Amino acid sequence: MCICVNCHYVDRCITYHAVEEQHQQPHLTASPDFEANSPSINVNIRTDNQGIEMEWDVVGCLSFSEELGKWAKLRPGQLIPT
Repeated sequence: MCICVNCHYVDRCITYHAVEEQHQQPHLTASPDFEANSPSINVNIRTDNQGIEMEWDVVGCLSFSEELGKWAKLRPGQLIPT
């Protein structure tokens, strides 16, 4: 799971914006202004009958500042991305 969902900067982060783009998800913000320091991204690649699926997850970041439930606060009632 992407650590960004519990990060204070999730709605301002350029890296998370790119992850949203890869997952074809709506952006939390149109113009992120926060540059994460040394984010680490795992890309899991799976194949099935439909083709190739890639899942991007930020698993480490020197800028990470924990704010539990930050993403959920921004998107109340929506399923938290996994």
